[in-house]
Amino acid sequence: MAELDPEDGKIVTLARSVRARTGAAEGAAVRDTDGRTYAAGTVELSALRLTALQAAVAAAVSSGAEGLEAGAVVTEAAELDAESVAAVKELGGSAKLLLADVSGTVRD
Repeated sequence: MAELDPEDGKIVTLARSVRARTGAAEGAAVRDTDGRTYAAGTVELSALRLTALQAAVAAAVSSGAEGLEAGAVVTEAAELDAESVAAVKELGGSAKLLLADVSGTVRD
């Protein structure tokens, strides 16, 4: 795999950091079209359940982001779930999505 763009590497690092800091199943980060980043972990409350990527998209939307350039998820899962991808696509259209393992290595 080719070396990551530094900005993409940044969101992978942010996703990895939030996962480690919170002990969540997943960590995610997104970059909006203005270059701002938002990071979040999995939310598992009795009244609210969000994947890390959905939570990061929600943080971006609630901060006024009008579009996304890219998103990254650090997880042990082999693929992203459809709901997470749909959240990004709704705000980001053709935003790049990166899936990384817990060491931060991006998978093909």
